[in-house]
Amino acid sequence: MRHGMSGRKLGRTTSHRKALFANLATSLLKHGQIKTTLPKAKDLRKVVEPLITLAKQGDLSARRLAARTITEADVVKHLFDNIGPAMKERSGGYTRVLKAGFRQGDAAPMAVIELTDKPQQEFVGKGDNSDVAKEAPKAEKETKETAKKEAAAPKAAASGKPAASSKGASAKASSSAKPTIRKTQAKG
Repeated sequence: MRHGMSGRKLGRTTSHRKALFANLATSLLKHGQIKTTLPKAKDLRKVVEPLITLAKQGDLSARRLAARTITEADVVKHLFDNIGPAMKERSGGYTRVLKAGFRQGDAAPMAVIELTDKPQQEFVGKGDNSDVAKEAPKAEKETKETAKKEAAAPKAAASGKPAASSKGASAKASSSAKPTIRKTQAKG
């Protein structure tokens, strides 16, 4: 008999199920709400709500216990700095599960699980400013390349040879190379 056995197996092994809920909990705490299947959302409450209770305690031991489940250090920091204080007055019921229809492919019941009290500050991690972070090294790289070209131009002028291209081709190869003509085929 199956008396007192709470939780669903969800067709996964124990380790796979633990990893699934750790990733779902991390995403929920990071974004404030996620969309998943209804059974997963209902079982996710049993993982996330104790984490928020730990965040309300706020001590080092609680932080280490939460870090065992949450997969990203930035999310642990966000949980203890923003979500925990936002839920300070609430005694339980930190998440809300809303039914969201059925998935088109397999008609699985879908749900949106969200935090009931939104933190005052949204999550800002290392990956959020990735566009800005990627553009800055590109700009630096371009300025370095132009500086190299400018430095090579006076040297080449002094020696009487044309400057080499930035791709590493020699001056001899660039002066004697014939232009290549590409033939394009019409798509039909």
